[in-house]
Amino acid sequence: MDAASHASMHDSVTALGQHGLRARDKLARIPVKIVPPERGGVLPKPPWLRARPMMSETVAGMASILREHRLHSVCEEAMCPNIGECFAQRTATFMIMGGICTRRCAFCDVAHGRPLPLDEAEPERLADAVAALKLRYVVITSVDRDDLRDGGAAHFARCVARLRECVPGIRVEVLTPDFRGRIERALDALSSSWPDVFNHNVETVPSLYRAARAGADYRGSLALLARVKRANDRVVTKTGLMVGLGERDDELLATMRDIREHDVDVLTIGQYLAPSKFHMPVKRYVTPQTFDAFREAGLKLGFREVVSGPLVRSSYHAGETAGF
Repeated sequence: MDAASHASMHDSVTALGQHGLRARDKLARIPVKIVPPERGGVLPKPPWLRARPMMSETVAGMASILREHRLHSVCEEAMCPNIGECFAQRTATFMIMGGICTRRCAFCDVAHGRPLPLDEAEPERLADAVAALKLRYVVITSVDRDDLRDGGAAHFARCVARLRECVPGIRVEVLTPDFRGRIERALDALSSSWPDVFNHNVETVPSLYRAARAGADYRGSLALLARVKRANDRVVTKTGLMVGLGERDDELLATMRDIREHDVDVLTIGQYLAPSKFHMPVKRYVTPQTFDAFREAGLKLGFREVVSGPLVRSSYHAGETAGF
């Protein structure tokens, strides 16, 4: 077998042609092994989990503009179920620093591998695309970049600064990695150009961290959110949780209390959907009524806003959620 044929068995190509590992190959070396369910062992999706069709003329047009500016969207790379709705509203979450992640999270479908060096022209291209799309609220996220000394924080700051220079009045939300082991350096870099909203997803309850977020730290994620608020209390802090991974409701409520105690303003809660049979399986589908109950519980805890529903993702209706 030649090298090209061997690579094709393991590599997945991102929207911009980068090669990385997905599904079985990506998750082969995680600490908690996943046993793919046998035929008939997958929970059937309930009727309330129906997203709008992904492809349309508008979706294709948005994707074309992203390719023209050589930009990734997490909408595409992570197979978000809301891609049709969000692209139809001409909104997108931009994914900077490439499409290859240095982590192997067992719930995520973003490709894993060795990232390319940072593209210094990316902030300019991002600003050009946002201006061309006439967006007023932008979410910028990224893959984990554990290969960088600051985890990519300075690149986030450059993107925020360039957007504000080129698109007056723009509101900017960042959805960042955890900057594991680099929080001091990352916050120093971000302080040169704070976003309007700082989002970092806690993702799940602490008992599931080793299985779901290999290499991440629950307390570290909470500390990052709290330290951003202490550094600049004008920044709206935000995080997101998934349900259906195997957590109990009492664990979820305890995690919500932990998050609020770390001065987080906004919380999103959505249903986990397994990207493939090699990812963590869905253990339960939470009813819309239970999502409503989670929202009420969160508001009682003191969150400014809680967006909770089966198809909610951390960037869903982001501008409205933050109050802009």
